Amino acid sequence: MVFKEGTYKGEPPEHFEAPHPAWLEQAVADALSIAGDVDSSDVTVTCKGTRIILSGSIGSQQEAERATAIAASVASVDSVDNRLSWL
Repeated sequence: MVFKEGTYKGEPPEHFEAPHPAWLEQAVADALSIAGDVDSSDVTVTCKGTRIILSGSIGSQQEAERATAIAASVASVDSVDNRLSWL
């Protein structure tokens, strides 16, 4: 039997120097969901490297600021881009 190096559609797999974006997105989303003072049900979390982007809508400007602080407190997050709108 011959073992070949793993590829995806002929391309080598991606390697991330920082935490994998999906893990970091999940960690931030989890932190937002357990925060009692933020309703994050309409918040989308995406990751570009170690920069977190928060988008969607939230209840107030204070909640948006709190969501930014929560996201920034997660390990491995370098910066947070707050694109949240409030009602």
